[in-house]
Order: sequence, then C-alpha cells, then structure tokens
Amino acid sequence: MTVGGALAQAGLAPIDAQVLLAFVVERDRSWLVAHRDDVLSREHLDTYNALTRRRRDGEPVAYLTGMREFWGLPLRVTTDVLIPRPETETLVELALARLPVHADVRVLDLGTGSGAIALALAHERPRARVVATDPSAAALDVARANAQRLSIRNVTFIASDWYDAAGAEPFDLVVSNPPYIASGDPHLAEGDVRFEPSSALTPGGDGLGALRAIINGASARLVAGGALLVEHGYDQRDAVAALLKAAHFTQLIAARDLAGHWRVAGGEAGASIGHPAD
Repeated sequence: MTVGGALAQAGLAPIDAQVLLAFVVERDRSWLVAHRDDVLSREHLDTYNALTRRRRDGEPVAYLTGMREFWGLPLRVTTDVLIPRPETETLVELALARLPVHADVRVLDLGTGSGAIALALAHERPRARVVATDPSAAALDVARANAQRLSIRNVTFIASDWYDAAGAEPFDLVVSNPPYIASGDPHLAEGDVRFEPSSALTPGGDGLGALRAIINGASARLVAGGALLVEHGYDQRDAVAALLKAAHFTQLIAARDLAGHWRVAGGEAGASIGHPAD
C-alpha cells in the first residue's frame, strides 16, 4: 500500500494519521506529502495499522508516539505524566515576562510532570535556577530524561508534595499547572484525559484543593515582590481570584489562552519584580 493509501484508510483526523505515519517511517510530515505514491514496507504498514487502531480506540497520539512538542521543545511523554497542552504556553509566556533575561533568578515549578514548564523557562532564561517538584517518582524520571536529552542543565528536580521539600531559600517566581478538574466532571470521561494519570487531572472535590494549597503557601516561599502564576480551569477565574485576594496577593492578573478561555491567574507578594501582564 502507498503512503497516500495508508493515510486515506486510517479512519482518523488527517493530522493524527499523518503524525502517526511520520512516526512509523521516521520522517517528517512534509516527507509524506512528497512521497504519497511510495509503497510502504509490510513492517511499516503493520505497525501503522496497529497504531491507528489504538488511536481509533481513543489512545492519545502523544502516548502512541511518546512525544509531544511544547514551547518548541520536543518532550518525551509517558502515561505517567500529563500531556503538555498549548494552553499551558500562556503560563510560560506570562512567566517569561516576569523573568529578566540577564539576571540570576530562582523559579519554582510545582507539579512539573514531564518538566514542560520548567524546561521551557530554563531554556529561555539560562541564568535562572529552576527547581521543579513532583510527588511522582515516575514523572520525575520522565522530566529528568527530557532535561538530559535537551541538554538543559539549570533545572533541579525534587520529589516533593508541593512545597514540602523545596528548601528554605525563597524564589522570585512560583508557577504551577496543578490538577484542577472537579471530581465527577464529565470531561474526565472524555477524549485523551481518559488515559492520563488522574492525579494530574483532579485533586477531587471541587477541583480547587491543589490551587488552595499552592496559593496559601506561596507567600512564605517568595521574595518580597515575588510573583505566583497558576493555570486553572476555564470556569475557575473568580474562585482563584478570591483565593489570591484572601492570601493577600496584589497586582492580580488574569489571562486568557489562545482559545479565549480564562486560563492563568496570579499576583505579587509585595513590590513588583517586573511588569504586570495585561
């Protein structure tokens, strides 16, 4: 069967079909376009058909290929970590706006998972010292492997339940994409999230438990003028703003993701370390 024939019979969205076939033949998607009439080997075709069946059954493409791009970085992912998503790049963008390029700063990434946020910030700010925590040893293995493969050396990965093992030295910025989906939310039974670790998706209850812990503990971990930025659910803007106010954060911000949903909130502990994001 030809490349074009295999794509046509995959029964998938075109982008999924192309990504999976490019993965199998170890080429990029532009190669597929230029070689639509090439005949696939039996081994490649069998492997591709097996992957397309799994995708039709709902398995995420990122888990099938073991790869997901985030902030331009190719990250390895496994079922031990949340799949990095484009909306989280909003958090990275706001964080970078608060981190001077030519200054020694300390950043804490809580619940790092694959290391996506920590590695993006460390890559863009090589003078930053980034500490990334996660309670999952398996997730930390994935994150460390990503850092090593990408030759990013200014991140330290620590097994920790939020702030517990983060050390006593204060940080200029704390960031987190914590679990924030409420238990019983129908989204937990839909799409890719069915295959992702539940501990990275929901803290249970109203979905705000992890955000409460992060926000309430942040001021004690920040330098004067340090900032906190968190990702949250599309319908949690007001609840998170109330938590920030109750924790005495100032210069509160709220930002939408590229889809137009409210996605990131934050504030400052005292005087600003940078320019508040719009």
